[in-house]
Formats: sequence, C-alpha cells, structure tokens
Amino acid sequence: MTSARRTLLMNALKLFDVSLMLTAFVLASLVVFDESHNSLAAFFSMRVKVQNFAIFALLILTWHLIFSFSGLYASRRLSKRGREAVDVVTSITIGTVIIFAGAIVFHIHLITPVFLAVFWLASVSLTVPSRLTLRITLAALRKRGRNLRDVLIIGTNSRALEFANRLVSHPELGYRISGFVDDGWHGMETFRKSGFSVVSDMAGFAAYLRRTVVDEVVIAVPFRSMHEWASRIASSCEEQGVTVRLLANILDLKVARPRVEELADGEALLAHPAGWVEGWPLFVKRILDLLVSSISVVILAPLLLLVSILIKLTSPGPVLFIQKRVGLHKRPLRVYKFRTMSVDAEQRMREIEHLNEASGPVFKIKNDPRITPIGKILRKTSVDELPQLFNVIKGEMSLVGPRPLPVRDYEGFSEDWQRRRFSVKPGITCLWQVQGRSSIAFQQWMELDLEYIEKWSLWLDVQILLQTIPAVLKGSGAA
Repeated sequence: MTSARRTLLMNALKLFDVSLMLTAFVLASLVVFDESHNSLAAFFSMRVKVQNFAIFALLILTWHLIFSFSGLYASRRLSKRGREAVDVVTSITIGTVIIFAGAIVFHIHLITPVFLAVFWLASVSLTVPSRLTLRITLAALRKRGRNLRDVLIIGTNSRALEFANRLVSHPELGYRISGFVDDGWHGMETFRKSGFSVVSDMAGFAAYLRRTVVDEVVIAVPFRSMHEWASRIASSCEEQGVTVRLLANILDLKVARPRVEELADGEALLAHPAGWVEGWPLFVKRILDLLVSSISVVILAPLLLLVSILIKLTSPGPVLFIQKRVGLHKRPLRVYKFRTMSVDAEQRMREIEHLNEASGPVFKIKNDPRITPIGKILRKTSVDELPQLFNVIKGEMSLVGPRPLPVRDYEGFSEDWQRRRFSVKPGITCLWQVQGRSSIAFQQWMELDLEYIEKWSLWLDVQILLQTIPAVLKGSGAA
C-alpha cells in the first residue's frame, strides 16, 4: 500500500470514529429529550448557538486527541484484538468523564447522568464492533496480499526460522519476508530446506538497505552470538531462581527509543522506531497541516489561477510539473510544482550537468538556461512550490519537514546517516530553507534536516512556518 493511500484510509478512520461519537451523542440527546416529554420534531428544530458550536468542535478535537494519545491510530497489526477493545473502552470512558466535567464548567443542562450512561453505552456498542470489523477486514485483505509491510530478518538460526514461520502462518498480520541476512550460515542445511533465501551478508547489509524498500528489520541472532557472557549470566540466574533484567536499549542507539510490542500469539518484540512515534503531537501536526493548507488554497486561489494563466501564455507545455521524488520511507512520491522550465528540461540535463554549482549530489546553477522568464520570478518568490499544498492535503507531505528529493539526488547519497531524513514525512519548508535556502551547502542541509527530526516539536514547526514568510519575501538564497 502506498503512503498516500495509507494516509487517506487513516483519515477516513478518524472521520468514522468522530461520526460514531456524534451518533452516540445524538442518541443520548434523544433519550434525555424524550424524558422531558418533548417531541423529536422539537429536538431537531432546536437553534444552534455559536457558543454551542464552539463547544461541540472542542469536543470533537478532544475525542480525537484521546484516541490518538491512546495509540488507536498507530499500527495495531501486532496487538491482540482484546487489547484494542480495552483501549477503545478506556478512551471512551476518559472522553465521557471529560464531557461530564465540561457540562459542569459550561452549565450544559442537556448532559445528565442518564445522558452520560446512554452516551457511554452507545459509544462502546458502536466503536468496539466497528474496530473489530475493521481488524477482520484488514486481516482478510492482508491474506490476499494487500496492506503488507516488508520485513528483513537478521540471522538464519532455528530461532529466526521459527519467527519467520510464525509470520508466514499468520498472514493476517500483513508481513512479507524480504529475506534473511547472515554471515555464519548457522544451521545452513535446515535453512536451505526452509525455502527462504539469504539476500545479503552482514557486510552488505547497509548496501542492501540503501537500494531496497524495507519497512522493518527483526534481529533474531541469539544473544550468545553477540555477548556470550550475557547468555551465561542469564542461564545462571535462571538456574538459581534469580530474576534477570535487560536494559531495553541493548543496541545502544542514539535516536531510536525502545518500546515493547506483542505478536498476536503472545510473542514479545522489542522495537526501536527510527522515526516519530504516533501520538497526539503528530495528530495535531496533521490537523495543523490540513487547516493551514486548506485555508491557504482558498485564499491563494486567485494567485494560483493567475500564475497558471501566465505560464500558459509565456511558454508551451503544461502548467504543472509533476516529478517523481523520494518520500516517506524511501517510497516514490509525485510532487506538484508550477512549471518553471522548458518542457525538455529533463532531456537537457546531461548537457549542463558539468555546470553544477552545488555541493553533494544535488544539481543547482544560478543561471539555468532551461528556466523560463516567468519561472525566474516564481522561483525567486517560491510561488512555484504552492501546488505542493495539495500534496499536504492528500497527506503525502507536511507543511514542515525535510524537502522531498528527486530520485537522481537520492541515488547520489554517499553517507547512510543522511538517509534518516526519509524516516519522517517530507515537507514544503524546513530548517535549512529559513537559514539560507538554496545557498546552503549540502552537508549542512542534511545536518539541519536531522537536527529538525531530533528536536521536533509543534512549537518548532510554528517557528519555522513564521520564519519562512520573511525568508521568502526577502528572496534570500533562492534558486
């Protein structure tokens, strides 16, 4: 499944959850209204006050935040159905308590104990079955080869094969085994009979990861292969009835933080997500993206139309330039821009490649002969980037994030640490764009991208957005 489709389906799930909450709210309101001996016609003819509308909007946002913070929009393919049901009931209970508190603060007479009881019961009765139905549907789709994640297994020992066979025997989890990585070929005969394949040795692992889409890596090498002494200590403790604990961050990683996940059959996994972990901050970031980009498209509609007309009048070819770039998790992304070059710009690239003035794998020259007269103005003012607001609305990009790079530039990467920028969603603007834009050196550009990832917060996004406006108006460092 592509990143864009996954985002679309996730947004649909969020809207569906809100619709279920609203349905429960209406049902509870009808019960309370009927208790006061009023007709249904009177209920539906009630006037909606601005204050009530604002409170209702706040309720919807709060409901979303509770569900997001509870991890109900994170990947749940490894968790049990019962765990999700418990989390749903817990979230609804917290939401109901918040509604009760809000009713006291804002003096909402409609919300009575009867209302709260009906609302809670209706919410649970609607949401839990819908989530279970969704899990069953996703499991069926994954069995048919849809919504899969590519996993690479380190090790070819019996433990690795056992884990791989578990994934194969549970196709509803949606994991596709890309292959195995190993040096020693422990248990080679057993592995050969398994039908699986070794795609790389340990030395070539990094290179394989560069050229292949891999969603997850599972290290199945036994501890005795890494630290023989740790295995002996653990065995001694086990024999003598002493509890042994291991620090979660046994891999001594700098950025990725450990968390425990669980397979459907109870197998525990220690995960180290390299990107941002789903939660309410990312949900708020997405809401900010949707609000700002949608409002911007409406406000800037006359400008977008004017630019489209000018491009058509001044040079032959389409208004938009749609380029394949590298997006989240190195998956291909179609990025929209106003066309600022001649239609044969891609074909003429080889003729002027030797004129490149930028450091690293990126290509930039100040007086690019392929740029049209109107294109120079659009680039100077960054107006050519405005169509990417639609990429943001679609969920393929964010307002703030590392810039999506052309495939040509990505193929020129020489350092693996630079590839961590693809662990988060690409954006229209980022740190390096407010600190020099196109004039900044490639190495510093990559360092600023990683600094953004490591220090990310909602406040940092707001700061970058506010700094982008004067940077664009000054035209400093523009291509």
